[in-house]
Amino acid sequence: MSRKTVYIETSVPSAYVDRRDDVVSQFQRHQTRLWWRTERTGFAVHSSELVRLELENGSFPGKTLAIRLMDRLDSLPVTDEVIGVAKVYQEHLVMPRGEGGDAFHLALACVHEVDYLLTWNCRHLANTNKIQHIQAINLRLGLMTPVILTPPMLARE
Repeated sequence: MSRKTVYIETSVPSAYVDRRDDVVSQFQRHQTRLWWRTERTGFAVHSSELVRLELENGSFPGKTLAIRLMDRLDSLPVTDEVIGVAKVYQEHLVMPRGEGGDAFHLALACVHEVDYLLTWNCRHLANTNKIQHIQAINLRLGLMTPVILTPPMLARE
C-alpha cells in the first residue's frame, strides 16, 4: 500500500518558523512542528517552486529555515494545466484574483492528484464554505479535490 500524498503550501513552513508570541501564532507554530516531527514521515510530502518563491520574496525571521524545510521535499511542477486551472478558480471566484498564490496552490494539489492539501490558510483554502464550490468546479474540470486541512487535523491512523 502506498503512502498518502500531501501538498504543503506556504503558510505551513511560515508557521513552523513564526516567532510571534500571540496565542494563535504560538498554537500554529507548536502544531506545525509537532506534525513535522511526528506525522510527516508517514506521508509522501510535496511542495512546489511557488512555495519556495513566496518564502524567498518574504521578509520574516526564520526565512532561511523555512526555505530549507521545503528543500527536502519533492517539488510538483507548475504546468500549463496548473496555470489554466488556477485561472478558472479565479474566474469562478473560488480563489481571489490577483497574484494567484492560493489559486495556484489549490491547482497544484488538484492537478497532481494529491490526497491532502496542508495549510493554515483558513480564509481561502481550509474553509468549509468554499469546499462545495471547489468540488463543483473540479467536477466540471474532471479533477479530484484533495482534503484541505490544517496540521492538527492530519494524523495517520
